[in-house]
Amino acid sequence: MKTIYLDNAATTKVDDSVVKEINKYFTESYGNASSSHLIGKEAKRAIGEARETIAKSIGAKDEEIFFTSGGTESNNWALKGLFFANPGKNHIITTRIEHDCVLETCRWLELQGAKITYLGVDKQGFVNPKDVEKAITPKTLLVSVIHGNNEIGTIQDIGAIGEICRRKGVYLHTDACQSYTKTLLDVKKQNIDLVTLNAHKIHGPKGVGALYIRKGIKTTPLLHGGGQESFFRSGTENVPGIMGFAKSVKVASSGDIKRMIKLRDKFIENLLKIPNTKLNGPVGEKRLCNNINICFSNVDSEAIGDYLISYGICSSIGSACSSNTLEGMHKRSHVLEAIGLNEMEMKSSVRFSISKYTAEEELEYASKIVASVVEKLRRMSPLK
Repeated sequence: MKTIYLDNAATTKVDDSVVKEINKYFTESYGNASSSHLIGKEAKRAIGEARETIAKSIGAKDEEIFFTSGGTESNNWALKGLFFANPGKNHIITTRIEHDCVLETCRWLELQGAKITYLGVDKQGFVNPKDVEKAITPKTLLVSVIHGNNEIGTIQDIGAIGEICRRKGVYLHTDACQSYTKTLLDVKKQNIDLVTLNAHKIHGPKGVGALYIRKGIKTTPLLHGGGQESFFRSGTENVPGIMGFAKSVKVASSGDIKRMIKLRDKFIENLLKIPNTKLNGPVGEKRLCNNINICFSNVDSEAIGDYLISYGICSSIGSACSSNTLEGMHKRSHVLEAIGLNEMEMKSSVRFSISKYTAEEELEYASKIVASVVEKLRRMSPLK
């Protein structure tokens, strides 16, 4: 049975050219970038090229890019690093639809004396820039707003929020793990001070990411040791991962994005033909090109997911990051709750996410299977 992988918001298949690049730094240029010999210097040079690639992709300077182990570390560093390096201000503004690693970091920072404002969003998941402006006080240090939401695909107007933050003298951080290479991300044009990036959402390897920190911003390192990454992130550099990350950025193309948008919209159209369904999140250009989140009224999403697995179709219930435990599997989605879904609607929602490798015929087949599964489960359900 062929597998149809529609869970690319959780992770993506590594591009063949990325695998080739990674292997080179496992078997040929395998030196420690801190070593002074020739192989070590080659690794250091390669990291410099990768840093340049990542920087150029978001309009940053090379020295403003710091490699990390991924999005979770970068988000933790952005919030904790700023908070502890700037004791004069203790107020952070974020939203109710952030990734768990941002929300959990904020809750931990509250225990350290931080004051956190959690802004609400509208029914499509958008935060109102005016609400951000109203929430800013003389004690506000940072605004942290996710760029592209991992569950419902909402792309925030980061430029409008950035203009407000710059005018008010407040730092802006955005988690761009889902949106990176998929939509506009320019730190200068959008007035962004810190950006979280990672590789495995864009056909790169797991376990590597980056944090952009605008030059001149004070931050406290999370990791101390040998002084790698300009003394901001100690630890032997993951050279194969970093080089794979940079390669995944190089092979990302606008053509793939345009194709995914067409596939996304056709798949949404087909799924909405199923009676009593609705799309969670926005439509069109304000939605991530690969994200589809559908509420199938009065049908348990876990049951849908289990049936789809029997047909070789991989989907997701909410965020994969919180579903690796029994508690996580039954955890209420804070994102769906924030956009106003009731308990039953939240339990009836399934996320599908595509990639550049997704074929049109796969989605045609999947839409037919989803329709038959939903019909079958509704016949079995006591909820009418």
